[in-house]
Formats: sequence, C-alpha cells, structure tokens
Amino acid sequence: MNCYSFIEAEKAGDHSLKRACELLKVSRSAYYAHRANVPSMRERRDAELTGKIIEIHDESTQTYGSPRVHHELRARGERCSRKRVARLMRAAGRHGHVPRRWKKTTITDPDAADRPDLIGRDFAVDPDQLAALDTRWCGDITYSAQSVVMCSPAG
Repeated sequence: MNCYSFIEAEKAGDHSLKRACELLKVSRSAYYAHRANVPSMRERRDAELTGKIIEIHDESTQTYGSPRVHHELRARGERCSRKRVARLMRAAGRHGHVPRRWKKTTITDPDAADRPDLIGRDFAVDPDQLAALDTRWCGDITYSAQSVVMCSPAG
C-alpha cells in the first residue's frame, strides 16, 4: 500500500495529518505535492530522455542498444548514465538488435577425392514401385568446394 493513500485514509477518518506524516516519516510538503499529482523533476527528465532515446533508436532502424544510444546522447550534449538509458529503454520496450553470427560447420578438404553419386541425383519416387518404398535413403550437403552425397540402400 502506498504511504500517501494511507495518509489520505487517516485524514478522511478525522485523524491528524501531521501525526500520520510523522509516523510514516514523510514530510507534509511531499504529501501535498503527491496530492497535486505534479511529476517530480526526475520523472520529467526521464520523460524527456525517453523521447530522445526513442528518436535515436528509430533513426538507427531499431538496431542500437543502450551503449550506442548513450553514446549518441552524449554526442548530442545530454548528460545521463548508461544504466539510466538502459532502464528507460526497458521501460519503453526498446532493445538493440544483435545479429546472429554465422558459424561454418564443415571445412572441406581440398585434397579429398569426390564421392561417387550412386543415385545420379534422382530423388523422385517411382510410382510403379510404391511397394518398394524405403529402399533409397539420401543426404545431400552441398558446399562451394565440392559436393558430398551419401547413400545407404536399405534393401
């Protein structure tokens, strides 16, 4: 429960506002400022920075993360921390794009002999021999250096 709503309830129950604020260790001016619903300086600054962060993030086609957005804000003369930028980006639902790294899984041996193509690259099913299904298994991995075809007849 928010302490300000508790103070409001105490005030409505004919209790002393001063005493409720003293018990909760809240200044009366803070209670009245909350009651007036005026955003604090930090909230106003956060709203201003969020607008600039969204602008920079959109200019980068939504690829920049908080370090780059922070760097761009610093270049534009804004003073704020990277952690604040990260917090505001999270609150705005913005995040950077990290490209996936392509990993080469097979390194071909240039001195290796080419494998024979035992099925002549005929991967079609013969409609006359539907009873002979599961007789030709193939796997094809093609790279630029050479082509590898593995065959395992099952019958």
